Amino acid sequence: MERLAADPLDTVATEFPHYVGSLESPDDVPRPAEQHPIFYGCFDWHSAVHSHWCLVRQLRLFDDHPDEAEIVASIDARFTADNVGREVAYFDDNEGFEKPYGWGWFLQLVAELHLWEDERADEWRSILQPLETRIRELVRSEFLPQDRPFRVATHQNSAFALLRVLDYARTTERSELESAAVDTARRFYEDDRDYPVEYEPLGWDFLSPALTEADLMRRVLDPPEFRSWVDGFFPDVTAAPYDSLLDPAQIDVDSEGGVALHLVGLNLSKAWSLAGVAGALDDHPLAEIFEKSAEEHATRGVAQAFTDDYAGTHWLTPFVLYLLTRNEGGLAPQ
Repeated sequence: MERLAADPLDTVATEFPHYVGSLESPDDVPRPAEQHPIFYGCFDWHSAVHSHWCLVRQLRLFDDHPDEAEIVASIDARFTADNVGREVAYFDDNEGFEKPYGWGWFLQLVAELHLWEDERADEWRSILQPLETRIRELVRSEFLPQDRPFRVATHQNSAFALLRVLDYARTTERSELESAAVDTARRFYEDDRDYPVEYEPLGWDFLSPALTEADLMRRVLDPPEFRSWVDGFFPDVTAAPYDSLLDPAQIDVDSEGGVALHLVGLNLSKAWSLAGVAGALDDHPLAEIFEKSAEEHATRGVAQAFTDDYAGTHWLTPFVLYLLTRNEGGLAPQ
């Protein structure tokens, strides 16, 4: 537990370096903490958000967490009505900020607070409510109606954001938002066939567009529909060149590091997607193949995630926790 809390606790309060102009000191303006008094750490806003999710989820799932007092004090210091008001004001002036990746992770954080039956969770969610409302409005007006999905392997991936929106809507029982997210997912992806999985990864990916899409569609389609969709979507992943989808990305953390650490995140996100899809396929021929591949990705990803390189410490631990606790509620609730 302490290892899962160490990096998020440190980085949520680490203002520099920051991605805005690659700020390196408090003499550079504007200061991240002035624009984002809650989510200023972790190099970028979305990483600060999912690091808070990581800390809250640990408090919910792990009784007598050894860092409980420090986590609570850290979050209490930032979760204030004034700070939320300034975060909302920034979105009022910059409506496209963090679309859609950061929006999805923020809704995941709110869903986690909703699940946690604790007075602190109730208080924190109440404080965040104006920002929750603002981001939910932006999701409805600026994300769900877009004409087509973005199939990239990084932050702009539409399927990954839809996953977060859908899990939030189901967890918080917002049926209208759930229906809108399902409609968008079907419109974007239901007719996809023969996905070119051999092109993955394309660069410093941290998501698999193919597997992220499949992980979304298992939430959207009923089991017979999903099996039929999988048969049309995936080529024969047991044969070259398509079998590369099953192989974990290779990275020498000690010699590469930096942005190459995205590939560690790729192994983690592929692990949870492969496992989720496998679990939805029952006795389908791909179920056992994906499950074995998920284990290989998880083993390699977790082994390399705990690095001393800030390019990894500012974001990888939440991916580890997502993988290790994917069956603990709030993620793909049925």
